Amino acid sequence: MKLDILFEDNHLLIINKPIGVLVQGDKTGDIPLVDLAKAYIKQKYNKPAAVFLGVVHRLDRPTSGAIVFARTSKALERLNLQFKERLTKKVYWAITKETPNPPEDTLIHWTVRNQKQNKSYAHKKETPESKKAILKYSIKKKLDNYSLLEIELETGRHHQIRAQLTAIGCPIKGDLKYGSARSNPNGSIHLHARSLEILHPISKEPLKCVAPLPKDALWDACSSD
Repeated sequence: MKLDILFEDNHLLIINKPIGVLVQGDKTGDIPLVDLAKAYIKQKYNKPAAVFLGVVHRLDRPTSGAIVFARTSKALERLNLQFKERLTKKVYWAITKETPNPPEDTLIHWTVRNQKQNKSYAHKKETPESKKAILKYSIKKKLDNYSLLEIELETGRHHQIRAQLTAIGCPIKGDLKYGSARSNPNGSIHLHARSLEILHPISKEPLKCVAPLPKDALWDACSSD
């Protein structure tokens, strides 16, 4: 698989993750993105030894978009701290059948993860073992039968965007697990990590990467005037 590299230097590797690829390995045994990226680095730089590549954050398998890996332990440590202290900015695009009301809002829920179902549930009030989840959304574009939402995450909970949008009656297109009427033929959901802003862990300079959209008719309609 040819990787879509958004940024690369001695400390970082930022990739536009394709639909259907795991970030890290799981019980399926499918090759994850981190292993594909290690193989890419090993071949490109002719590295004889094992390649270090630290996973900083994750994207769900059916989603696409910008994800950063750390190429050194120092970069990994500093990026982990940035994400923990919410110094990063992650913007997602999501397509929904239902249009949220109001057209822009801040959603605050308490999410509970069900490990057996690999699913999270968003509640209006705090419940046992719940974690506070916050996101901001706005309607970026109205399509014929769908709405394009731009979402900024303030917290990073399991399936957060999917669970919170479902809680307000706006499941993401194709997301059968979270209430969409039907799945997408390719197994994707219409959720894309559109941009990622971080401070470079070594130079401290601001770094922003924008991930091109997947190729399909709906995403094409979102990017057209």
